[in-house]
Amino acid sequence: QVQLVESGGGLVQAGNSLRLSCAASGRTFSSSAMGWFRQAPGKEREFVAAISRSAMRTNYADSVKDRFTIFRDNPRNMVYLQMNSLKPEDTAVYYCAAGFGGTNYYYAPTRRHEYDYWGQGTQVTVSS
Repeated sequence: QVQLVESGGGLVQAGNSLRLSCAASGRTFSSSAMGWFRQAPGKEREFVAAISRSAMRTNYADSVKDRFTIFRDNPRNMVYLQMNSLKPEDTAVYYCAAGFGGTNYYYAPTRRHEYDYWGQGTQVTVSS
């Protein structure tokens, strides 16, 4: 079992930055790929970013590439999402997820069904 708790969300103006944090506990954190997803009102949950267990690979949605950065601190069981140049369309609830299905250090999945555990989410609102 893995527990994931997100924090760092809030209300910001367009162009500003936020850093989301996700604290993990339970099963060995360093064995899991980690991802961030988001869900805007009336829309499906979508992939944002992922990082492999060794941090040797990261993947990003096209909509956030070059603006968002995912990174992790395995000794502290933490994963982060640095969000720069925020836009109103980034407004959503952001979810942290852990996936244990990979067998190599480059596994950084982008699909929801590849993740086994989810946090409860943190709201990010970007005003124009």
